[in-house]
Order: sequence, then C-alpha cells, then structure tokens
Amino acid sequence: MKFDKPIFDSHLHIIDDRFPLKPNQGYLPPTFTVADYRQQTADLNIKGGAVVSGSFQEFDQEYLKSALAELGPGYVGVTQIPASTTDEEILALNSAGIRGVRFNIQRGGSESITFLEQLAKRVYDLVKWHVELYVDSRQLPSLFTTLQKLPVVVIDHLGLSKAGFKHLLQLVDKGAYVKATGFSRCDFDVVTGMRQIVAANPNALVFGTDLPSTRAPRPFSEQDLQLVINNFPAPTVEKILWSNAAKLYKLPT
Repeated sequence: MKFDKPIFDSHLHIIDDRFPLKPNQGYLPPTFTVADYRQQTADLNIKGGAVVSGSFQEFDQEYLKSALAELGPGYVGVTQIPASTTDEEILALNSAGIRGVRFNIQRGGSESITFLEQLAKRVYDLVKWHVELYVDSRQLPSLFTTLQKLPVVVIDHLGLSKAGFKHLLQLVDKGAYVKATGFSRCDFDVVTGMRQIVAANPNALVFGTDLPSTRAPRPFSEQDLQLVINNFPAPTVEKILWSNAAKLYKLPT
C-alpha cells in the first residue's frame, strides 16, 4: 500500500562493495545499494533518512560520503570514528552531511566505549553531533553516569531487551532519543514499549526501517510501519515519523 505521511527513516544501512567491508564475528553482509534501498522503500513516502555505519564498515568514511551524495538532500550520516580523528577531519565530515557518531557496543567495529564521554563531548562542542549507541538496555546501568553527562544520546532498536527497559525509560526521562527500529531484534512487545516511551517523553521516539535488516531475525516490513500508524494518534504519529527526527538530525526547516 502507498503511505501518504512523510517519513524520515532514522536508521538505514547502505552496503556498497566498492568500498572496504570487514567481516564482523564472521558475518559479512550482502550488498545493499542506494538503488536497492530506493526500490524497497518506493511505496513508503520517505523524504529523508540517516545512513548509519555498521560494524562491518568500521571507520570507513568514503562509502558514507558516496551514499549521501547519491541519496541527496534530506539524508544525513551517522558514522564511526576513532578518538584520534582530527578536528579538521570532523569538520569535513560535518560538511559532507554527517550528524552523529555511533558506538556499537553490541557488535563492535567502532571506537572503544572507554572514549565515549571524551569523544561525545568533543564532537558536540565542535559540530553539535549527538551520540548513538547500539547497546542492550541491560548494559545501561554501567553507562548511566557517563550518559547523563552527554548533551544528546540516542539508543538504537528500542534497547533490545525487556529486562533493561526500565533503564531505557530512565534515560528517556532525561531527554534521550530512542529509535523505533529493528522490531524483530527486541524480546518484548514493541507497541507496549513504544507507548511507554511516548508517555515518558513524546519527543523521544524516532522511526526507522533498519534496512536491510542485517542479522535481524526478520527483515523490516510495512507492517512495522503500520504498528506505529495504527497505535498512536495522528499528532504523535507525525512526531515519530518526522518531526522528532527532524529536530534530532537538524534538518532545514
């Protein structure tokens, strides 16, 4: 079916074998180009999105710059950089459309969590980037003191685990964003979880397809989007599908 609501896809991957790919835990993903992405989302009325670096892309920036140039206006990047990255390199990435830095605690491939506070504060002071974490919510208590010090924090895939969901909600109370992505990765009812997040902070939840759903038990389908549309009032749906992410990723108004 055709979707008439404009959507910002806050979490997608582009996997282009013209650029370096490194197996992660023995896994190397199949190619998923910009053309593949456009074909799979042709009916979704996607007007922009965030291309997120995966564990298998490590610190490569060239694939990301290429993808953003091909996708065009409305698309931004979330990259992985080492703590040794220079200010000049960060400024250049910002000019290319990068808007966030990712720490992949779940899979690796990013900078060590040891550098989280240092790097997060540095990129925010320099270019106002936020931090995104692929992390199981059960691990949040050990990071809580650090995360509370950071200007803007985003948690991927609804935090993955029911057992740590209360810790996720504590972060939401303090202003964190949460991605409504990768529903099959979660071990709980995602509608219940999304409702709890919206109740805690209606500005916190941002939708994403998670395409091509690498290593997910089930790939994204339009039914995932319907879960959002069917379970929230129209003004909340607009926030989840567009305006919360537009603020987070600093889209032009």
